[in-house]
Amino acid sequence: MKIYSWNVNGIRAAKKKGFLEWVQQTQPDILCLQETKAQKEQLEEDLINIEGYYSFFNSAEKKGYSGTAIYSKIQPLREWYGLPQEKFNHEGRTINLEFEDFILMNIYFPNGKQRDERLQFKMDFYEALQDYAQELVTEGKNVIICGDYNTAHHEIDLKNPKANASVSGFLPEERAWMDRFSESGFVDTFRHLHPDEIKYSWWSYMFHARENNAGWRIDYFFVNEAYLSHINEASIHNEVMGSDHCPVSITII
Repeated sequence: MKIYSWNVNGIRAAKKKGFLEWVQQTQPDILCLQETKAQKEQLEEDLINIEGYYSFFNSAEKKGYSGTAIYSKIQPLREWYGLPQEKFNHEGRTINLEFEDFILMNIYFPNGKQRDERLQFKMDFYEALQDYAQELVTEGKNVIICGDYNTAHHEIDLKNPKANASVSGFLPEERAWMDRFSESGFVDTFRHLHPDEIKYSWWSYMFHARENNAGWRIDYFFVNEAYLSHINEASIHNEVMGSDHCPVSITII
């Protein structure tokens, strides 16, 4: 089974850049999207119902902002939206699907660059997500948590670490949470399987960043340690255009 995650930076914009053709060609078993920037009622039928897929949407209350979606060839056992704390559920950031062997959490984590309150919101969101994921594992569930985490963990994960040391997305406190998350038993699948590989998943639209590969790796698949043996491959598809992010994927055996 192959699961993809992609911050499309606007699902309607992505459609104009070949999104549906990419889905048709790639045929992911499950596709998780972040930053869809649309209410479901704003979408055309071909985006709501892609042939062969069940679809799930969680939109922000504010139009044109945030939002997540999942397309799945496999019907989940159940679906639910958001985190247990209601304050994190107004921006359409989380979709949870339970399948026979795992719970899949598709998350568009907050960005902390705008102001101090948003950075605090991001850090609180991180803690709430970690607590919830650990609860699910304690209940005996396997958990896959994918999405745009909006933080590069280590210096290897961005082109210019020193220049960005005081920028949200690479702040000490954000990286410290990534450390705690990893230490609590969740594994970054790409870094586990490719410990020394330099590959990025996001590039600024400015300064020809993608052309120069001056990027950040901020899109991840984390899984609980007990499920790690089921992960056969973790990939970053930086040849795929259509957004300022590229898709990332895992293969499950």
